[in-house]
Amino acid sequence: MASWILSHPSPYKNLLQGLQEGAGILREGGLVVLPTETVYGLGADATNPVAVQKIFAAKKRPFYDPLIVHVSDTKQMLPLVTEFPEKAKALTAHFWPGPLTVVLPKSSLVPSIVTADSPSVAIRMPSNPLARELIRLAGKPIAAPSANLFGCTSPTTAQHVEQQLGGTYDAIIDGGACIVGIESTVISFLGKTPRILRPGGIDQKAIEACIGKVLSDQHDSVEESTTSPGMLPSHYATATPLQIVENPSDYASRSDVGVLLFGKSTEDFHGPVEYLSLSSDPKEAAKRLYQAMRKLDRLSLSLIVVKLLPETGIGIAVNNRLRKAANNH
Repeated sequence: MASWILSHPSPYKNLLQGLQEGAGILREGGLVVLPTETVYGLGADATNPVAVQKIFAAKKRPFYDPLIVHVSDTKQMLPLVTEFPEKAKALTAHFWPGPLTVVLPKSSLVPSIVTADSPSVAIRMPSNPLARELIRLAGKPIAAPSANLFGCTSPTTAQHVEQQLGGTYDAIIDGGACIVGIESTVISFLGKTPRILRPGGIDQKAIEACIGKVLSDQHDSVEESTTSPGMLPSHYATATPLQIVENPSDYASRSDVGVLLFGKSTEDFHGPVEYLSLSSDPKEAAKRLYQAMRKLDRLSLSLIVVKLLPETGIGIAVNNRLRKAANNH
């Protein structure tokens, strides 16, 4: 049975003790659920293929979907790659720690199970201080995909993880609700021009302000998925069918339809409503997205409907998650 080695909030002495216990489990080849600023991750020693295999088993994840490796600092990252281009250095210097993942040529220290046999590896440095300290204490880079069943809605609280993966890991660190709420932006430095593979917590405009023009022609396919996670056509899905609509009010009379709303509405909906943001704040919508999806998914509804956000800033990433969730049905 998993142990809850740290609750939030927690006295400092318990916090350090909990992180040390978690680090020991990771060094011994176990699985530890850790909080990050994006979503909760299911972590294992990225240099231990046997430990990493446990991640795939717990999540029921196909081996063709690679994992993101998390590090506590740049020094820990360098042995994992064979190249670190200047633009990648500039971008990580600006946005790390934070919700940014870079794809670089991997070294022999990274097992092929982590990268789906790809010659590249996806790496990031989380901004959550508990995650970074856990990784530092473990003394190992940590492979950590979202701590949920493959293809399902990502977890943004420890309780979400327990509800879906309880019993499949050795310990869980409860760091409270994730502050960003959706996964990291993934950018590849394998080609001549950097390319955004997955939109996330840092938008293209902010990236281009740092390193200049980047591409964002995402290819959602099994073939491309071997470079980066989150690139399959369907992902992040609720069990309840989710449908993107232009006018959620068209479903106002149906009590069996849940509605995700962005901004205030005067409509009298007969079914349950979850507001992503009453103030039409896309960052708040990102933070609340998975929590709101999960709430509606528990209500035995026939359908969940949502209108896409404006295609700007982090709204692009929110819409990416909604489209993939809708593609599952």
